[in-house]
Amino acid sequence: MNLFICQTIAIGCGYILDLLIGDPHWLYHPVRLIGNLISLLESILLKEKDTSAKKYRKGMVLAILTPLITGIVIVSILVVGYHINMILGCVIETIMCYQILAVKSLKVESMKVYYALDKEGLQKARNAVAMIVGRDTKQLDEHSVVRAAVETVAENTSDGVIAPLFYMMLFGAAGGFVYKAVNTMDSMIGYKNDKYLYFGRFAAKLDDVVNFIPARIGGCLMIVSAGIAQLAEKCNTKDKTNSHYSIGNAWKIFKSDRKKHSSPNAAQTESACAGALKVALSGDNYYFGKLVHKPQIGEAIRPLEAGDIGRSNILLYITAFLMVIIVLLIRLIIMLAVR
Repeated sequence: MNLFICQTIAIGCGYILDLLIGDPHWLYHPVRLIGNLISLLESILLKEKDTSAKKYRKGMVLAILTPLITGIVIVSILVVGYHINMILGCVIETIMCYQILAVKSLKVESMKVYYALDKEGLQKARNAVAMIVGRDTKQLDEHSVVRAAVETVAENTSDGVIAPLFYMMLFGAAGGFVYKAVNTMDSMIGYKNDKYLYFGRFAAKLDDVVNFIPARIGGCLMIVSAGIAQLAEKCNTKDKTNSHYSIGNAWKIFKSDRKKHSSPNAAQTESACAGALKVALSGDNYYFGKLVHKPQIGEAIRPLEAGDIGRSNILLYITAFLMVIIVLLIRLIIMLAVR
């Protein structure tokens, strides 16, 4: 059994493990170690007295060291595992692939918002959505809470599922972890505030680069997912004329609104999701007490409702499944071609 076959098996099995187990809170997640590494490097490098140019250079050093160290550690573990035994190496890589993916955890955390709205009230829903978004949540009304949850599912379909799978397809678990290192840097220091405006700029740009292709793949796959969900809903309901999903509208909004964001990637899956659900997403939000104006994505063909959190997760699951099939097929074709 060669390395390429083991990696392919690990990707498929890791995906299945993620669907079955998710990310239980009692299990220490290795991404937290990446976060600790970033915090350590930041404490060493970043000084308040530094000039903006010096902060940028130091931020570049952090942005290079973090994925480099992550990659070296992961590759070293895998080399040792495969050297001892190919099956052991495959098991280790499977666990790593499982830890990189976030399909079930994204569903679980977003559905906590739905269940809070349904059974416990608005304040509990605000608390639940605060765990998965960076915006201020204390004053959100029900519509804004639902919007925040749906947007989180839509955006994280790309960087929590599609992008890791894309880099695992190319480089195995090591590629997935290096990607997660870049993505974690962006989430920790990629802010345009006084502290990180220059220090986190290189990390933010690097995140834009590594997400460029996966985000567009994710948007296209979510459009296809909308068609599958639309067909499935029509087959399972008596009303054949109305559906909560629309592949046509998903394509329309994807084409018109996928660039309506300061990031070149963030609106790719969000626009596809908004169009698929026939709702309006994005808009103004408060971050750290400051109002940030954002353009609306999508058209409010129907009002956004709590049930759309679950529907966005259906799109997530179909999109993830399609991506896994594509990844495994490409790797299978490569294996057959080089024989």
